Amino acid sequence: MNVTRMTGRDMNFESVVAASIQGFGLRFNKRSRRDDNLACANIVYAPSERVEGVLYKLGGVDEITKLDVHEGSPRRYSREVFAVETTNGIEFAWIYVANPAVIDNQIKPARWYVEHLLAGREYLSDDYWQCINLVECGAHGVEWS
Repeated sequence: MNVTRMTGRDMNFESVVAASIQGFGLRFNKRSRRDDNLACANIVYAPSERVEGVLYKLGGVDEITKLDVHEGSPRRYSREVFAVETTNGIEFAWIYVANPAVIDNQIKPARWYVEHLLAGREYLSDDYWQCINLVECGAHGVEWS
């Protein structure tokens, strides 16, 4: 959700908007590809929840392959198409979902990692931002770009 991080990854995008998916929830249960003791974000089916995030309109179809490298797709995350709600209505978007082989519900994210999600504050409701801010964090680990 960190626009500065996306720019630093040399991602070409045309716009950024708030987006949400009803029936899914945010979890920190995907093992990091750089440190098995650190958790990364994931979405899971949760009928009574709603996940909020940031939707980037990419500058071209090849841009997603640049992001795949950073996300570890297709091995760590699969890239799925979801209908997401935006202020412009329903849009179809690629969403990264953790593959079952890398899920571990016993690990926690590093605080610096959570800060990347919190950087999207202007796109999140106050309540949702606060929930992310209160996520219990574990080992610090070494930050990566």
